Amino acid sequence: MDTFAIEGGRTLSGSLRIQGAKNAALPILAASVLAEGQFYIYDVPHLRDIEVMLEILQALGAKTKHAEGSVDLDTTSVSVTHVPDDLMGQMRSSIFLAGPLLARLGEVTISRPGGCLIGERRIDLHLAGLTALGAKIEEAEGYITFRAEQLYGTNIFLSFPSVGATENIMMAAVLAKGTTRICNAAREPEIVDLQNFLNAMGARISGAGTDTIEVQGVPRLRSVSYRIIPDRIVAGTHLLAVGVSQGHIELANTIPEHLTAVIEVARSCGVEIKTHHDIMEVKKTGSPKSYDRIITSPFPGFPTDLQAQLMVFLSLANGTSVIKETVFEGRFNHVNELARMGASIYVDLGSAIIRGVERLSGASVEASDLRAGAALVLAGLAAEGTTTVSQIHHIDRGYERLELQLQQLGARITRVST
Repeated sequence: MDTFAIEGGRTLSGSLRIQGAKNAALPILAASVLAEGQFYIYDVPHLRDIEVMLEILQALGAKTKHAEGSVDLDTTSVSVTHVPDDLMGQMRSSIFLAGPLLARLGEVTISRPGGCLIGERRIDLHLAGLTALGAKIEEAEGYITFRAEQLYGTNIFLSFPSVGATENIMMAAVLAKGTTRICNAAREPEIVDLQNFLNAMGARISGAGTDTIEVQGVPRLRSVSYRIIPDRIVAGTHLLAVGVSQGHIELANTIPEHLTAVIEVARSCGVEIKTHHDIMEVKKTGSPKSYDRIITSPFPGFPTDLQAQLMVFLSLANGTSVIKETVFEGRFNHVNELARMGASIYVDLGSAIIRGVERLSGASVEASDLRAGAALVLAGLAAEGTTTVSQIHHIDRGYERLELQLQQLGARITRVST
């Protein structure tokens, strides 16, 4: 298994173009099965999750090619309705195929999806939404089968603004008869990107980015070319990397409005941030200031996917900060590893109390999930001495060769194959 070896203490400088958003690309790739034809999708990052999705699409009958950040995808021959078990178990986002396959083929069978171990990630809202559209669902021996000769528009209220459920319902509803309204819908930028992609295909969707989305069903869709939005979590990770390591960098291909909550917190803690169109200029000197209380929440709140990275930043602040995690109950798996590096963090139920320390020290640590792994890399950048991060396959699920991105900014980080 590969590891990262990081020599801390170097300031970051230079410029970096942010990759396309994984969490936008995955549902968009799934949505491609709603129509027959040739798709050209740009700014698709080379990540394991993306490769798993493409392998699933191939197993369903699609032809795919992923090179130089672009995916060529021919969905004309998609006809298989059973998503392969081994691939389904590798990635939670495979659940996205339930809605579009059901809408196009009238039937789909899946096993329960896998993914990062960051707490309970139920799919009951997906099932309830597809049932409301007219799907008949059978669950037996670990498999879930959805059937519907025709889906019908309806009003759907989500008890929680789930991103995945919102997207799955949108994709199923585009070919339903009548109008579907999704109330208490998630508002994340990736949902807006999916709406834009589906509308480019000929769908009639409005309201993405608000808590009410309306989908007017259409009889058919067409293949298109499309470019994925930048990855706000990758951009936020590099912003916080400057916060912990000091320095001055320029991030290109960003949408600063997608990071408003993060920028506000970082600025309050002493990070200088200037934005201009798709450019973010980030500068930090000296120790960060503490922040009284941050609460993770769905967009436009502070993203849970940047909570671990922020914790590293605040572990070096002057004073005490509190982070309350409200999205995933298992998202403090990195705390014990940060403690090995000298961080002073106490977890009480869903809150972490962080007492800033003067410095972190290099240690051998292990990534337990994608964002925890990114946080440990940031800790290594700031620490005195050498840090070794193992289980970095988690990190590779969301960052396109993170070590190369950081090397471009002057960090001393190498991938070691063992």
